[in-house]
Amino acid sequence: MTEEQLFDEWPERYNRWFTTPIGKLVRDTEGRLINELLDVKPGEHILDAGCGTGVFTLDFLAGGASVIGLDISRHMLESALKSTGDYPFSAIQGNMLHLPFRNSCFDKSVSITALEFIEDAETAVNELFRVTRPGGLVVVATLNSLSPWAARRREKTEKGQRHILEDAYYRSPDELLNLSRFKGTAKTVVHFLKDADPPEALKTEQSGQADNLNTGAFVAVKWHRP
Repeated sequence: MTEEQLFDEWPERYNRWFTTPIGKLVRDTEGRLINELLDVKPGEHILDAGCGTGVFTLDFLAGGASVIGLDISRHMLESALKSTGDYPFSAIQGNMLHLPFRNSCFDKSVSITALEFIEDAETAVNELFRVTRPGGLVVVATLNSLSPWAARRREKTEKGQRHILEDAYYRSPDELLNLSRFKGTAKTVVHFLKDADPPEALKTEQSGQADNLNTGAFVAVKWHRP
């Protein structure tokens, strides 16, 4: 199965997950962090690399940006086009390792939960820097190797249980920061577990963020492009 085919049957399932009580909490928690780091301004031109079904893309569009969404899966992009409606959104099928854009053509570039499917993450991050203008921002988020969520997924893989993340590349905050020679900042969220009761999960999340723990399931890094 090719990487593109891996995601072709995923859009509906992926969207449904974010409508569950715990999935909604995950999406809201991750979205707040991304929006804080990316700090979208009206009129900005943003690349969303690995945009998937556009779950997070909608936040950037609502902030007044125009967005180009790139994804390796045509089916993911078709779902993103439906969800973004009349917003200024364009979809391009492509690979993050070879972005089909000229140098410095975006104000900001963002990639959310795509790097875990890319072994050569350094090349992907370098590509994001290449297409981002000097003075812009690069924000990347992925699954944290230090999280209990990652430990559970690795255990499932070891038991031979099939799942979309069985071959994923999990990275710690430090590993993510080291993908660029430029100085960045990292933060993790989603400190609760997938089977947690939502009210208790919210308390756990608030405590984890207050203690600045580095073991949240979702790790995001922000770099300023010199």
